[in-house]
Amino acid sequence: MRILCLLLLAFSITGAAHAAPAETDAKPAKAYLSLIIDDLGQNPERDSRTLALPGPVTLAIMPDTPHATEFARQAHRARKTVMLHMPMDPATGPYAWHPDLPLPELESRLSAALLKVPYAAGINNHMGSRMTAEPVAMTWLMEELQRRHMFFVDSRTSAKTVAAAQAQRIGLASVSRDVFLDDERTAEAITRQLQSAIRLARKQGSAVVIGHPYPVTLDVLERELPKLKAQGIEWIELREMIGQRGNKAMAGHGKDGTYR
Repeated sequence: MRILCLLLLAFSITGAAHAAPAETDAKPAKAYLSLIIDDLGQNPERDSRTLALPGPVTLAIMPDTPHATEFARQAHRARKTVMLHMPMDPATGPYAWHPDLPLPELESRLSAALLKVPYAAGINNHMGSRMTAEPVAMTWLMEELQRRHMFFVDSRTSAKTVAAAQAQRIGLASVSRDVFLDDERTAEAITRQLQSAIRLARKQGSAVVIGHPYPVTLDVLERELPKLKAQGIEWIELREMIGQRGNKAMAGHGKDGTYR
């Protein structure tokens, strides 16, 4: 009888061990969200509304705007994370990167842009659907950002981007955008996109969201952001999001954590 009991106990332990992997299909225990607002520095009123949003919003400031430098200083004083919103082809202007520019010129434009946006902790691309598909330029950029101790956010304006993959290859701190809020500028559409980001965060554990300082976007955010906690979402600072993801690609960006 004692031997039979021992055999039954052994089978129960073995069965529990084999059942354990099924728990990997469970949803993540926590859901994190980070918010970036692009295209700042153009309009003081909209900049101020963005700065007043509650929580750890990241402010991406364009270098070729009239209020870039002063707003970067205001954001820094308010303890917000500042990013350089770097213009890339098809964007135009004195700082914009284009595929036909030599690397020394790319470096010169990046350095000049960073002078216009002091306190930038990282950069993300403004437009850039052609530029982020350039392996040589993106490899150089990621190495330069690593040298400067900065991070990179791939706005993913093109399915052909290689930027995040190059950042991952050298171990540069980076994340990729998951959801654009306001491609369609109506309150209903923006609210739907924010809810899509919330669902995605619950599904995969996190979501990186990019919006713009359009009045309608700010209306929605002012109304909806205070509700995140009640919906089980932890709104975290962008550098914390980089740490949470550990440079791994989400399912929409790659396979098995590796960027396509």
